Amino acid sequence: MKRLGLDVGSTTVKGLLEDDSGTVLWQDYQRHDTKQAEKVLEFLQRLEAECGFAPGVDRIFLTGSGAGLIAPLLGAKCAQEVVAVAAAVEKLHPEVNFVSEIGGEDMKTLFFTPSGDGKSKQVFMQSACSGGTGTFIEKTARKLQVAPAELAQMGYTGLDLHKISSKCGIFAETDANTLVKSGVPVPEIIASLFEAVVYQNLATLTKGNIPTPQVLLLGGPNLFFKGLQEAWRYHLAKLWSERHVALPEGSSPESLILVPTEALYYACIGCIEIGRSEPATVGVYSGTERLQWWISEGQHEQKAREGAKGLAASAQELEQFLQSYGQTQRVMPTAEAAAAAGHTQQTVILGCDFGSTTAKAVVLSQSGEVLASQYVPSNGNPIEDAKGLMRAVRQAGFERIGAVGLTGYGKDLLKDIVGSDMAVVETVAHATAALHYIPDADVICDVGGTDVKIMLLRQGTVADFRLNSQCSSGNGAFLQGVAERYRIPLDEYAQNAFEARSIPALAMGCGVFLQSDIVNQQRKGWAREEIMAALASVLPLNVWVYAGQIQNLAAVGRKFVLQGGTHRNLAVVKAQVDFIHSKVPSAEVVVHPYSGEAGAIGAALCALDWFKSGKPTQFRGYDLIEALEYKATTNEDTVCHWCPVNCRRTFIDVQIPGAAGRPWSKVPVEAGWERVISGNTCPKGLLEDVQEMKVVKDQLEEARRAYPNIAELVREGAFKRAKEELVPAGAD
Repeated sequence: MKRLGLDVGSTTVKGLLEDDSGTVLWQDYQRHDTKQAEKVLEFLQRLEAECGFAPGVDRIFLTGSGAGLIAPLLGAKCAQEVVAVAAAVEKLHPEVNFVSEIGGEDMKTLFFTPSGDGKSKQVFMQSACSGGTGTFIEKTARKLQVAPAELAQMGYTGLDLHKISSKCGIFAETDANTLVKSGVPVPEIIASLFEAVVYQNLATLTKGNIPTPQVLLLGGPNLFFKGLQEAWRYHLAKLWSERHVALPEGSSPESLILVPTEALYYACIGCIEIGRSEPATVGVYSGTERLQWWISEGQHEQKAREGAKGLAASAQELEQFLQSYGQTQRVMPTAEAAAAAGHTQQTVILGCDFGSTTAKAVVLSQSGEVLASQYVPSNGNPIEDAKGLMRAVRQAGFERIGAVGLTGYGKDLLKDIVGSDMAVVETVAHATAALHYIPDADVICDVGGTDVKIMLLRQGTVADFRLNSQCSSGNGAFLQGVAERYRIPLDEYAQNAFEARSIPALAMGCGVFLQSDIVNQQRKGWAREEIMAALASVLPLNVWVYAGQIQNLAAVGRKFVLQGGTHRNLAVVKAQVDFIHSKVPSAEVVVHPYSGEAGAIGAALCALDWFKSGKPTQFRGYDLIEALEYKATTNEDTVCHWCPVNCRRTFIDVQIPGAAGRPWSKVPVEAGWERVISGNTCPKGLLEDVQEMKVVKDQLEEARRAYPNIAELVREGAFKRAKEELVPAGAD
């Protein structure tokens, strides 16, 4: 008789088969891409063919997030995953006192405390938030364009560390974005991620208990990420030293922290171990017939009862939508076409948008015609992004630059370095781009990679705007992250989403809760294309209601412009159009002809105004930008102490001829170098010197006296108690 343990997790299925003697006959793990039942069926068919795993004879035990749904279909016994892991640890490592298991979307810590003849167990688990899990690490690494093989080998020891939130995956992503914008090297950001994961485990999941030797690290992230193991060893050794934990004679802290080669399979091993104590009639494998029925029919019947219709109710509705919106995006002219038309010989205007995930440049003619665009992925360093983008524009043949406008997160940092004529606020750039093509717009909705901007217009000017840049809910990076997790290319997102016949209901709001909701829907058997369609469907709610806080869409206008790279995704456009029409039936919804390049076009149009005024450009030229040398410093000497926040700034020093340098700084820089400061949360953080601060404060006070705050003066006058005149006794 054989015993099979299956761990049906949130991202992978793991299986291990043993015979009666405990010899391992077969083991494997694979990602299931939300198709848990299908992957389990594949495993079982292989086991029957390769190992003779037989219905009615052999036994099967399941654990993991998807076990509760699948186990009854196979005649399997279901075991709680923490109990299973504990059973495996007690069998294989009776000397272990603390276990950390990190999975794709959950974390567990187990304490084994001597008690009488055995050990008592305490279990703490986090499964409602992705912060500190394998998905948390992989998602941030993808954003930094770190390949999985490279991530596995990246280290922790000896690298400078930076603050990354460990309690919330969304806040961690924001912190990582800030570090990228500050020019912090990618290896330091990855090391800081490992630091955050270990901190999350030790600070949150230990609940005040001290992990004592020996320690066992389980799960894929602990097994595969070299830097994570180094972070564990550093922090545990430090903790044991500080708490005076006695170590076994002659042992080093490193030798007391174990990472077994079978770290992925402990839940499977524990399932089998639990099964040994069950009666022979429990967990007898019943074959795959009912599982096959569930996959082909049962789950679709259940989805039809529980879910909503897909993005399009019928093929005819989808066809009508594609006819109206499928060709709204203009094809950007190529550099070859611009050269053939002679545009590369003209003086042109350049607009650049340095976003959190990409850097884009648009070239305009002096009449405002779009001639070409260039697009490079963000390298995680704004100066390198600028070099790469300028290199691409030059290779396209545009040598004569009349003016340069910048927008995006890198605009202020790069303005002097590149020699930009204008640093344009993002909302102004996007509004300018929209009104250039749709001058009668009432509302502009720009959904980018990491933020959502809604601009409300009155008579062609922005009267109000809403900005959400702290939560991933509703932005493009969240959709991209889900698509990458399911291994779907982003340009195939809409194609997959439109295939869904029915979709689950996802909760509007916080990205963390939305992520948790996605995991729950996976457990119920919803496939990846259905979840992707549901995510597109809930995006308008997150954009307009959650992020924009707009309850009455009809009150803001009738003509809506959709732009930003996320609106290249036709599944998102379909959901947006349907949502807007449900609230404003007479609304006209227009997609910007160059939605992904809108910010760069707006910056270029603002630079065109500069050019037309006759002012000479400050552009430093391609050669100087290509030759730029720089160094970034982030340490205790760069911390800002002007207020209690104590921002951990980054000093980026760039070699520029004629720069004065800062020999007086705590981080001195010699003449010929110019300093750019990033990572500050207020203007004070741009200053290092007390004298500079005095000058700025004097300027602020002078401006306050010249332009007083009338509301503040009225408020003070209203609440100021009038002095009563003292009238002498006997006076008339």
